[in-house]
Order: sequence, then C-alpha cells, then structure tokens
Amino acid sequence: MNKTFKGLENVKKIHMIGIGGVSMSGIALILKKEGYTITGSDKFEGDMVEILRNNDIPVFIGSNAELVKDADIVVYTSAINQHDPEFVRAKALNKPVYERAKFLGILLKCYDTPICIAGTHGKTTTTSMVSSIFLDAGLDPNVQVGSKFKKLNNLNYRIGDSEFFILEACEYVDSFLNFPHQTATILNIDEDHLDYFSGIEEIKESFKKFILMLPKKGILVINKDDINCTDVINNLQEQLSEKEIEILTFSIGDPTATICAKNMSCNLKGFYSFDIINKKDKSTYKFYLTVPGIHNVYDALAAITTSYAHGISFKTMQKTLSEFCGAKRRFEFKKELPENILIYDDYAHHPTEIKATLSAAKQKEHKRIIAVFQPHTYSRTKELLDDFSTSFFDCDIAIISDIYAAREIDDGSISSRDLVDKLKENNVNALYIPKFEDITEYLKKIMKSGDIILTIGAGNITYLSDTL
Repeated sequence: MNKTFKGLENVKKIHMIGIGGVSMSGIALILKKEGYTITGSDKFEGDMVEILRNNDIPVFIGSNAELVKDADIVVYTSAINQHDPEFVRAKALNKPVYERAKFLGILLKCYDTPICIAGTHGKTTTTSMVSSIFLDAGLDPNVQVGSKFKKLNNLNYRIGDSEFFILEACEYVDSFLNFPHQTATILNIDEDHLDYFSGIEEIKESFKKFILMLPKKGILVINKDDINCTDVINNLQEQLSEKEIEILTFSIGDPTATICAKNMSCNLKGFYSFDIINKKDKSTYKFYLTVPGIHNVYDALAAITTSYAHGISFKTMQKTLSEFCGAKRRFEFKKELPENILIYDDYAHHPTEIKATLSAAKQKEHKRIIAVFQPHTYSRTKELLDDFSTSFFDCDIAIISDIYAAREIDDGSISSRDLVDKLKENNVNALYIPKFEDITEYLKKIMKSGDIILTIGAGNITYLSDTL
C-alpha cells in the first residue's frame, strides 16, 4: 500500500454500502489506488457504478448480506436504511462499521493540508474552482467534490500525489465536524436542513465548532459580506487569536477585506468581470468569469482568497477562472431548441439559491424565463415555504412539480399545491403540474422563440430536459 491510513493498518478488504454515491465512489477509488481490496453495493446502476467496475471494483445492485462476510470493515452511506441486510449482517458479525463522513475523516487525517470548503450555498462551484486553480498551479491535489466538472475529466474526484486534499464539506447532520482541516473556507451561513437543525442559531453553532477544529496557525477564509459569517467570527475572536488562526476575508466592495472585488460589470451573457488589487504590491488584476450570476462572483472570490492563502499567483487564478465553465447541474447549459429556445439545469433547492439562479438567468438575453421547480424534501418545503414563495419573482412562469421526498415520508402536512397557492398570492404566474410527462407536454405547447427554460431542484428534475 502506498499510504498508511492511521486506524486501518490491519485492514485489507473493505465493503461499501451505497458505493455509487458521489462521495462514496470517490473514497472507493482512493482506497483502490492505495492497494485495498474494495467491494460494494448500491440500489441502482449509474455512471459512477460503471466507473467503479472499470477500475476492477465489483458492485452488486441491490443488497446481499453475504457480501460483508469477508470484509475487514464496512463503510456505509447515511442514506441507507438501518434495516439494510448488509448493515444488519455486518453488525451481527461484529464487523467495524463506519458511516461515510466518519470514515472520510479517518482518511483526511493522513494528509498534511486538507482544505474544506463549507457554507450553505456554493460549495460545489467553489470547490471546483479551487481544485482547478491548484491543478493549474501544479500542486497536484486530491479532490472530492459534489458534482462532476471538466477539469477532473468530467469526474467528481481526483487522486493526486500531494498532501493537499480539497474537499466539499457539508454541514448537514454536522457531517463536516468529522473532517480535520488545515484550511476552512466559509462561503455563507443560511437557514437550511431544518429536519436536523432547529434554526439559524443552531446552524451557526455548528459552523463555530467547525471553525474551532482548525489547528494552531490554521487558515480561515470567510465571507465578510455575510451577516451570519460576521456574527460567528465576532463571537470567536478570542479563541481564534489564541490559536493564531490566520483570517482572510473576501468581499464585494469592502476595501478592508483581504480580497475585494472592484469595478464590477456584467455582459449580456450574465458573465461578470471585476478587478482585484494585490495589497502587497498594489498591482491590479482583471478577472473575467464565464459562469453567470453575482453568486458566482462570490464563489470566485472565495476561490481566489483560498488560493492566495496558499501562495498561488493571481496570474494563474486569472487564467483558470476565465476558462472555468461550471460544474454539472450548476446553471448547466443542456441544449438549444429551434428558434433560440435555451434549456438550462440547476441544482438549486433552497430559496436563496433559486433567487440567485433566476437572477443570473434574467441577466442573459431572453424573451421569457420559464422555471420548472421540483421541491426537495417535505421538511424544507414546509419550514421555508414563505421564503420559497418570494424566490420566483425573476421568472415569467413558474411550474411546480410534486415534492421529491428523498429521505423523508409524506405526512400530508405540506404539498406543492401549498407553494403554488403562496406564489399566486405574490402575483407569480405559477402552475402545479405534478408529473414530468405532463410538464413536458405543457412546455412543448407554450414555448416561444427566445425563451429560457430552467429546470431547478436537487432531485430527478434534471432528466426533464431530455424529453424536450
């Protein structure tokens, strides 16, 4: 084996339940490279399952309790049912069993410079940007990100040969508290995952714990324009000072920030340009983005500040960000239909993200914007219903499908009809069309030249564009 992971010295064979997931598949391939024997199972076939098999990792579709018999340890995704036959069998055999995040934390301890990108919104894009910059700087990073992107050969992971490990770190169920990090980048702090957190104060407490996990003389990169980020930092000043944490901030327009965007402008494609002044020598660098929307300016500033903290030149960052075309499902261009009808797809599933996505679309040349939204989870829809109802002002037509349940069960207390009613109260032209096939037929009837159609949501809404 090339790398000895502390705590896994006597481990040779690892079985992974839910191996086809975004993070699990990347972990499996890292372990395979390091010489471990890996097996896995998943509910569904998919492109990641195919990649795993192409790397000589057998994947069983379904659940087979016999698969865990010869494993030294078992790793599982939190999405599985605790009554899963493989999980139950592993417990019965007294196999060491690790939830994905805890196991990933074990691996991260063996890298000198884990860089964790956290925040309620923008993690995937920022992690992709940072990874791209580090690659162009020749730093050969290891990467785990929540979506595929071009620089990683349209994969969501990279196995490098350095001590840098760039990781998208999610706060849901306090997952990111399992990840040791030398650098923490905080993009924003907003109210979300209310099936786990009681509200914004508990979410801020979770981020405080994450920040305080930084080692002595670690690096904190944080958004100076975000009120909740500012509140968290103000509450941690004494502890951060004691640990000699280097704090670098980014902002649009605040010259006291470490990295500040000035002279911003936006073209007809919705792409922004801005200036960054290097405070060390007062030189100015012009940045041009090729991903739309003001939210991507913030993502770029976070990536620039994180890269600056690790000594990467502004010239390298300029080139990388001018070529960065986005991660999969992040305002992803899907196709152009006759008469200049453009189809885009976006993972946005929180009111703040929807507003940002529709705002970016509005800055593009268009006749109408038609948003097709699939709400994600009953709890999020219910708790943030009022916020969702004010998120669609920048579209001309909002089509709402049935809620994607994900990990939840419908208790009848919320439905997509409730959201449509709220939208109509706010004078949004909204329709409830529960089934995708009916949405497709409706869109085919109403589409006009110059329309932008946006499919939005974290569920299977992404496949709707294939039917248009």
